[in-house]
Amino acid sequence: MKVSFARRLWVTFSANVIGIYASLFNDFRSRGAEHIPESGGVLLAANHISAYETIFLPWAIIRSFPMSMLWAPAKEELFAKTFTRLLYSSWGAFPVRRGRDVRAGKAINELLVDQRVMLFPEGTRHKDGRLGKGNRGVGKIIYDVRPAVVPTALIGLNRWKFPGVRQQGMVVFGAPIDFSDLFLRDDCKETHQLIVDRVMDAIEALLKEEGAYVGRC
Repeated sequence: MKVSFARRLWVTFSANVIGIYASLFNDFRSRGAEHIPESGGVLLAANHISAYETIFLPWAIIRSFPMSMLWAPAKEELFAKTFTRLLYSSWGAFPVRRGRDVRAGKAINELLVDQRVMLFPEGTRHKDGRLGKGNRGVGKIIYDVRPAVVPTALIGLNRWKFPGVRQQGMVVFGAPIDFSDLFLRDDCKETHQLIVDRVMDAIEALLKEEGAYVGRC
């Protein structure tokens, strides 16, 4: 997908403004960006603990890949008002209806051919930091498109307040997950669930490495 220079510049500028708040007034760190492929379709699959993730995660990507885009499906309620719709859309977010949204699913598949896309496989936030069950639909997307899937662990943001200072948070990117054995299986619900289960297991492993794992729902 072609994106204008002006839009890329705006996204990079916005991300760095957010980064000043996150890393200078607070203590938000990132680690493992070297695991993110420089080209091709990339799915950044993260745990979902806070609304702030959709702001800080793009900054963690763009600081390593300036002038790039990170696309993100977001709940349609965020697009109800004109100002927020224009703002989120300019950053690469697009609305998704609750339940099965065929149009949004098609958009994600098309983007993942050669773009970076952020997804929360759980589909809903868990403010207590626990991991929920991965949505089988994410496994279907991975099976169909075969992007590089980078497990992403978000830590501490569920305790953040805005505005606030000296708050701690972190994002950790893991190595892309190998699904080669599962891609040999039939295209069915069981295979899709096995794929997303592997994604959630990889996120769990990252949380455990950081001493931030608090269990599963």
